[in-house]
Amino acid sequence: MAKVAFIGLGVMGYPMAGHLKAKGGHDVTVYNRTAAKAEAWVAEHGGASAATPAEAAKDADFIFTCVGNDDDLRSVTLGETGVIAGMKPGAILIDNTTASAEVARELAAACAEKGCGFIDAPVSGGQAGAENGVLTVMCGGDTETFEKAKPVIEAYARMVGLMGETGAGQLTKMVNQICIAGLVQGLSEGIHFGKKAGLDIEKVVEVISKGAAGSWQMENRHKTMNEGKYDHGFAVDWMRKDLDIVLAEARRNGATLPVTALVDQFYGDVQKLGGNRWDTSALLARLEDK
Repeated sequence: MAKVAFIGLGVMGYPMAGHLKAKGGHDVTVYNRTAAKAEAWVAEHGGASAATPAEAAKDADFIFTCVGNDDDLRSVTLGETGVIAGMKPGAILIDNTTASAEVARELAAACAEKGCGFIDAPVSGGQAGAENGVLTVMCGGDTETFEKAKPVIEAYARMVGLMGETGAGQLTKMVNQICIAGLVQGLSEGIHFGKKAGLDIEKVVEVISKGAAGSWQMENRHKTMNEGKYDHGFAVDWMRKDLDIVLAEARRNGATLPVTALVDQFYGDVQKLGGNRWDTSALLARLEDK
């Protein structure tokens, strides 16, 4: 058992922190900007809540953050009330936010100044993966720090991998989002075409999902897409935030991402339809609106 702090109790962080307490058996202190959410978590899981990130991090061996974006991450980690100010030497900060590789390196340097470790550890698997404790975690950092953190991370994961030095976890998550964007657009066009052709989509997917076209998106999203249901899963707003990070990194490293850039624009069209909080599979709604 370790002393653990968890900062950020959104749709992902809330269940992840719960697994650290229940499955991992750790002593968990939580912090959330909306204090009522932290109080609800403590009422459900036990543990304790703190008034500031620094207070939550005090005496903790491992501190997890899971917030919205780079700016949110800086706001809970830096400054007098931030996590790093409260960390003891030897503690490890594990960031589960999907953020930029740049901010990962920034926080790693700030932790090193205090004699602390840092792992960037974005996750994939969505809300269902978080609730079921089966997330895929892509990590960046040094091997020694990773090996210390891995057994704790495994409380909410089915796969934990060290992808390289600091920032490599975030860069791997970018690859993940690039692949998903193209897959969902392809699936949307396939279903759209099938409907226009008068085919039974369920029968089509039953056959093609067993071949080379099969994917997690096809297996888990084709039914709801076919029924026009998008009130679940990973929100379009979040995907656009992630793709903005991807495209900014591509401008820095010279990668050419024409499909990703186009799909990002398509998600902008979905937002104009009022689909900001719809699942990313709502790319089909854009096609059916035309």
